[in-house]
Amino acid sequence: MNETLRKRVIDALEELKAKDVRELDVRGKTSIADTLVIASGTSARHVKSIADEVIKFAKQAGVMPLGVEGQVEAEWVLVDLGDIIVHIMLPRIREFYGLERLWTLGDDGAEAAND
Repeated sequence: MNETLRKRVIDALEELKAKDVRELDVRGKTSIADTLVIASGTSARHVKSIADEVIKFAKQAGVMPLGVEGQVEAEWVLVDLGDIIVHIMLPRIREFYGLERLWTLGDDGAEAAND
């Protein structure tokens, strides 16, 4: 994974005061990315601003986003940076979809319990 890009993403989230930032290592679980970064914004405007900042910081690190989804409604914006996928969501949307739960199922030794 591009450590410089990861650092730039986290810096962008901190710059605009994103809430509840979580990084999930999804290597071995999917081939689409190595890391998911999930963060919350306090309003649709805040979510959009955070996403814009992530895009700006990524470009400064020399990485063009492969795709950006959800900027119009700005309840959940996804920024695909290749190895890193960033999800910025309103808290109610984040709670409803529970991405952290989905991507951490089976972690913490749960697989061993099934042996």
